[in-house]
Amino acid sequence: MPVLHSPLRNLRVVLVAALLGGCSSIDRLKTIGEAPPLSPVDNPTTAPGYKPVQMPMPMPQPASFNPNSLWRNGSRAFFKDQRAHQIGDILTVKVKIDDKAKVENETQRRRTAGDEAAVKDFLGRSALPGLIKAKVPSTLIATESVTSMDGKGNTDRKDEINTNIAGVVTQVLPNGNLVIEGRQEVRVNFEVRELVVAGVVRPEDIESDNTIESTKIAQARIAYGGRGQLTDMQQPRYGQQVMDILLPF
Repeated sequence: MPVLHSPLRNLRVVLVAALLGGCSSIDRLKTIGEAPPLSPVDNPTTAPGYKPVQMPMPMPQPASFNPNSLWRNGSRAFFKDQRAHQIGDILTVKVKIDDKAKVENETQRRRTAGDEAAVKDFLGRSALPGLIKAKVPSTLIATESVTSMDGKGNTDRKDEINTNIAGVVTQVLPNGNLVIEGRQEVRVNFEVRELVVAGVVRPEDIESDNTIESTKIAQARIAYGGRGQLTDMQQPRYGQQVMDILLPF
């Protein structure tokens, strides 16, 4: 089987990298000199890959009524509860993230091993003439290995986000909890900043002003990023990403 020369092998790597980023690159070439477009406002339940949330639920219980009373259980207002409680209602999520992490790791490992196997008077070695005796080894197998590894790692991270985003109730679970999802896009010049919030909330945790803190969202999914010229400059090129994955060293 013929062996590929180095230039041809490098060409194949370049072609693979080009194919991986081909579709997105073509779309980006169409928008050269233009600001990145905003996503259309649509129903989040119709997005590709959307799946209804399924959570462990208790057994349904009949609703209780208080006779001769104008107050409703769980209501924050005397006449009507203005908080989100059904599909399509809107509530405001207060996103507050102040995360700090600092980790330092150091690993050292060394191992030395030696093996030796011999047969006494192998092939009558002691009775052989001197010249032939020197050709017959006294030790059949002798191995020696030394392995060492030194590793150091350091992580220092700080994330801080303070903002508000409006979300929509997309599903009401059998126990009354609400599945919410919200997306916000802000375009400044040639950069679009995206904020996505999704998760499960309890109606009791929604404040009287129809707001809820992000720390009270179960199964919270919060994504903050962007797309545009600044994001492109901060990301390594496709070829570099491919080489980082394929190169063993």
